[in-house]
Amino acid sequence: MKKVAVIMGSDSDLPVVRKAAEVLKEFGVPFEMHVFSAHRSPAEAAEFARNARENGFGVLIGAAGMAAHLAGALAANTTLPVIALPVKAKALEGMDALLSSVMMPPGVPVATVGIDCAANAGYLAVQILAVQDEELAEKYSGFKEAQHLKNREADKKMQETAKEI
Repeated sequence: MKKVAVIMGSDSDLPVVRKAAEVLKEFGVPFEMHVFSAHRSPAEAAEFARNARENGFGVLIGAAGMAAHLAGALAANTTLPVIALPVKAKALEGMDALLSSVMMPPGVPVATVGIDCAANAGYLAVQILAVQDEELAEKYSGFKEAQHLKNREADKKMQETAKEI
């Protein structure tokens, strides 16, 4: 199975990024976590991205706040799918990171999840890997079915609650 790289611009992003790692662990997807900054360690970030495919990775997640150029910097140096995880910062509540992530130039696509939505970054990475991994696809299908059943159960409870109102 291919690995996922979870790369954050700063170790202060870990409380948010941790949820992506937990999702990957839940599905048995191997992953590595690194701190590479598009601004403070651009050479290392670029080198990591350039070598990611050869090092067994299938997807890169780039988590960063503020200017949030990390995912784009990774995407510029790899042909692997890159998922941007905008991280909320104090000044603009994460909107700066979100806009920096989604407004990529043509030819440098980056999939982007919501601000601080690390679990969705993990789920998207699983879905991407599941395109070529049937066992992982089955696990993800089971997860989706469990979500469906949980929602149906919530609806049943709501119908009972509505009768009491």
